[in-house]
Amino acid sequence: MAKRGFTIDTGKEKIEVEGHAHQNVAVKYLMKRRRSLIFTKDPAKVEKLFSEVPTEISIIGANVTKRYKVNWERVGTGEFPGPGLPLHSTKSSKANP
Repeated sequence: MAKRGFTIDTGKEKIEVEGHAHQNVAVKYLMKRRRSLIFTKDPAKVEKLFSEVPTEISIIGANVTKRYKVNWERVGTGEFPGPGLPLHSTKSSKANP
């Protein structure tokens, strides 16, 4: 399967990316944001980054827009349910993004 173009809309910015599926694009973006939080040593910068992480993102494809709600936790409170399960999506058509 070839990579397709997607737009990630966080509410504050729109980022053009390529990927195979909506959910894979969302997970890759969220993991980058997570890594930047984990590897930052300055507590003030961590607080700033944590306050700026998106709680809802939209992945806009050619025909379908999927919205994902993200629950960020400072410390994990449960077991990781596996890939694909922690994101909650809602579909909308391209005409109504």
